[in-house]
Amino acid sequence: MPDIEHPRFARMYLKFSERADQAGMAEHRRRLLAGLGGRVLEVGAGNGRNFAHYPAGVTEVVAVEPEPTLRAAAQDAADQAEVPVTVVAGTAEELPIGDGEMDAAVASLVLCSVPDQPGALAELRRVMRPGGELRFFEHVIARRQPTRLILQFLDRSGLWPKFAGGCHPARDTGAAIEAAGFDIESCDRFPFSVSRFEPSIPHILGVARRG
Repeated sequence: MPDIEHPRFARMYLKFSERADQAGMAEHRRRLLAGLGGRVLEVGAGNGRNFAHYPAGVTEVVAVEPEPTLRAAAQDAADQAEVPVTVVAGTAEELPIGDGEMDAAVASLVLCSVPDQPGALAELRRVMRPGGELRFFEHVIARRQPTRLILQFLDRSGLWPKFAGGCHPARDTGAAIEAAGFDIESCDRFPFSVSRFEPSIPHILGVARRG
């Protein structure tokens, strides 16, 4: 399976993700993963910033990451994790996992950037057992103006996806999760920015179950 290389974005993200965790994202990661157990798939694992937050009840994490620079950093993080983490190459639209093998799946700041969001969600549903949990933490389209119009312009113009490794800031990911056959059990919506000098972007964090 070919890699998806964004070396310039990957180098920027390595620095950005550390700043973001210091600004409060680490706590959101902890909330995202609290109470998980069994075998867990993490799609688009990036540089592995979630790995330190998996609880002891998780028996294995299979972390899929297509970008080689980020995947190498994820492997370093996996070596330090307190739960077993296997880092593999792959894409969200073609997961290297059999049907129903996973007890849960985690999508963390990734569903904005997958080329085929419905296809990625269908794959997540395929690899999860019936009743399995999908934990999601994603930034989404704003409900209010003018932020909504700004995000739509940045998305449709292609400026933001080109700059940010394929990220589409105008996606309504919560609605897409429900359309893919998941039942959302909880969903917290909140603004987040790395510093007070940067605009706050709406994020959602919650739990959905394979219907």
